[in-house]
Amino acid sequence: MYFEHFYLTCLAHASYMIGSEGEAAVVDPQRDVDIYLKAAEEQNLKIRHIFETHLHADFVSGHKELAARTGGKIYIGAQANAKFAHVPLTDGFEVKMGAVRIRALETPGHTPESVCLVISDESKSSPDKSVQPLAVLTGDTLFIGDVGRPDLSRTHTPQELAGLLYDSLHQKLLALPDATMVYPAHGAGSLCGRAMRAERSSTIGTERLTNYALQIASREEFISQLTTNLPVRPDYFLEDAEINRSGAAALTELPPLPGLSPAEVQALLQQNANVLDVRSGDEFAAGHVPGSIGIALSGQFASWAGGILGIHSKPVLIGETDAQIEEARLRLARVGIEDLRGYLVGGVAAWQKAGLPVVKTEQISVQELNQKMRSGNLRAADVLDVRREGEWQAGHIAEVQCRALDTFPHGLPVTDDERPVAVHCKSGYRSMIACSLLERAGHRNAINVAGGFDAWHAAGLPEVAEQLAKV
Repeated sequence: MYFEHFYLTCLAHASYMIGSEGEAAVVDPQRDVDIYLKAAEEQNLKIRHIFETHLHADFVSGHKELAARTGGKIYIGAQANAKFAHVPLTDGFEVKMGAVRIRALETPGHTPESVCLVISDESKSSPDKSVQPLAVLTGDTLFIGDVGRPDLSRTHTPQELAGLLYDSLHQKLLALPDATMVYPAHGAGSLCGRAMRAERSSTIGTERLTNYALQIASREEFISQLTTNLPVRPDYFLEDAEINRSGAAALTELPPLPGLSPAEVQALLQQNANVLDVRSGDEFAAGHVPGSIGIALSGQFASWAGGILGIHSKPVLIGETDAQIEEARLRLARVGIEDLRGYLVGGVAAWQKAGLPVVKTEQISVQELNQKMRSGNLRAADVLDVRREGEWQAGHIAEVQCRALDTFPHGLPVTDDERPVAVHCKSGYRSMIACSLLERAGHRNAINVAGGFDAWHAAGLPEVAEQLAKV
């Protein structure tokens, strides 16, 4: 049996290819599907089967394009009401490829149509001739250290989905042997869960013992905990799920991206267009177009762009190189941002050459932040922590504001525009995004804290922790 795990760090997304005797199946493909075609060619396999564990909400899937380019069938849960040609998956449905058997389990909870796929290899039978499951691809039902969030449905309440998720976990997945490998569709950093560990795989036995959600004693308590303090759901999630219900167009159908002059970008800014600078945080801080939003390609760029801008934002791109612009466009398309106004030809250098002003964002070290707070030059109220609640609870600077970056699209934090505000996150990536949003809204004294709370903690500076709430 051939098995390959593909991981897209930008979206914390995992997809898989399974092969046997010349046939292959791809599970939860990303938007750009050439990687699967290349792998299949290298392994002398033909992609005949394309599985979706559910209607993904955090990215646009490539299932429709992959089917068109390979002739493969698409399989998805019967409750998905998919609008493309597909085979509906129900409990016990099987696909055989040589010695490999893929068996579907209906596991509603994260979404009504969620399924998990149990993988067996008949060439690896046990001494008693029985064939034990080798692995289960769990989609967003069971993560490493977590389970899927239950609030991504238009037809079910979070409480209803959480109850279904409890049943799916205990009646379906925990009925599998402890040695069964677990391969989820997402890793740490994805907003489809809350407490995922960094590992990319696990076993049913390990999760049974260590996954907090599987330790919850009763169905009622599980529902209560899973629906309390949920992270903010980005607005684009439900829209991406609908795109996936119909199937996205091929990336090759996207039109060429127009090049724009500094004067054209300036005119668009005056019309309140979104201008997205994808350079590194340090480059953005050193000088950027006034009113632009800085989201660096180096981090989870696509997720933050989708959450901050939304998929109908029609941004103008600013990058250092043509390669950055091309990479940004691909990553934006992965979350459904396809309609772009264009890009600034020549980048910030061309903007400056045209005699147009740039804005700089001050950056300070954690030692400088501590000194300013101790001297009274910065009050605790002038420091803004933009990490998520769980990060805040684990440790934070005493008495500072906490306002997760995820919530910024629903209203910026209240700050005194005349006073400096020092913004920090875990490492400095999110805080630079936050600074750019504050500047765009008119705040003239946003300061980025380089290195974030990781640097503060590493320096041994004072911090406090909250009593951990149930998650």
